[in-house]
Amino acid sequence: MCRLIYCDMIEKYYRRMLDGVPSGLVVTDKNLKVVYTNAAFRALFPEQSRRGSLGRVTGCARDVKNCGASGCVKGCMLVQAFEDALYSDRPTMQRVQLSAAGEDGEREVSFVLTVKPIGDGLCMGVIDDALETEIASELRSARSIQQKLLPAGKWIAGKRYSYMYIPCRDIGGDLPEIFSVGDSACGVIADVSGKGISAGMLTAFVKAAYDKTAYSPAEAIGKLSERFRELNLDEKNYVTVAAARIDEHSITYSMAGHNVPILLKSGGGITRIMLNSPPVSNWFDDPRYFEDTIPYKSGDILVLLTDGVTECRNSRGEMFGVDGAIRTLSYARTGEEFIKDLEYNLKNFCRDLNDDVTAIAFDL
Repeated sequence: MCRLIYCDMIEKYYRRMLDGVPSGLVVTDKNLKVVYTNAAFRALFPEQSRRGSLGRVTGCARDVKNCGASGCVKGCMLVQAFEDALYSDRPTMQRVQLSAAGEDGEREVSFVLTVKPIGDGLCMGVIDDALETEIASELRSARSIQQKLLPAGKWIAGKRYSYMYIPCRDIGGDLPEIFSVGDSACGVIADVSGKGISAGMLTAFVKAAYDKTAYSPAEAIGKLSERFRELNLDEKNYVTVAAARIDEHSITYSMAGHNVPILLKSGGGITRIMLNSPPVSNWFDDPRYFEDTIPYKSGDILVLLTDGVTECRNSRGEMFGVDGAIRTLSYARTGEEFIKDLEYNLKNFCRDLNDDVTAIAFDL
């Protein structure tokens, strides 16, 4: 009995000692299941499980349930480091970068990992030089700000609307805008060139520069074009825009280089609305933007999309296309139903989106 108490005291002493080590420590068994972590490790990955797979204890943002499976291990520097040490029975060292999930979303963590076999099928990983990369932290902040700038409500000027916004990276390059001018509801959807940080900055410019007091969609796009040219950006930068103003019995719309049609579902079927004008860019000295007006009836649905919807590709290289959006709309009874069905259909069609996906639907 005294021997057991003594061993327990020794174990607690060693645990306190290991918890005082500034480097993060994690020990795995021969199946790469975590059996021990010290305080420094748990501080780096707070509120995660203390036992289980490496993915579970780090809060890996990948497929945690299948951590260690062949499909999940591919490209995982963390698991590979432990496997190399276990099978070679020699220490390994490498820098690891992984995406860890947390309360504020994903965060990128980088650290130097040394893995040493310690006998009986156990391996100990020692984490040094751990840091959450500054750019990843800034990206999370920017993503949070961008999310807060999205439309907040479901009604505008007496019209119910729904929308979908799925950025393919932390920062998106699409912009859904919904606002009112007088008694009219307005919807604008913009798609900027590029992806990531540069696209996010250009999107912020579009949001600030688009004139939400202009009654004419074409006039608003024209003013946006003027302000864009003042930036004097190179030819790789451009913006496509589709804008619509919904009045009591009609829709006035304008488009700037937006090759995805506006869709209108009515009792007679679905109308594809196109109006060719150049994108907002520095490609032309004096671009002109035009608008047109069409009637609608109560119960119709108006849809604005970006090419992330129509150009979404599956594993066979097939595009979802405008036809996929039309099929989805043809079964929808409301704008909200269309948006939910569109998101479901896109995620079933293409598991990994490679472009921002945005859509707005108004119940007329």
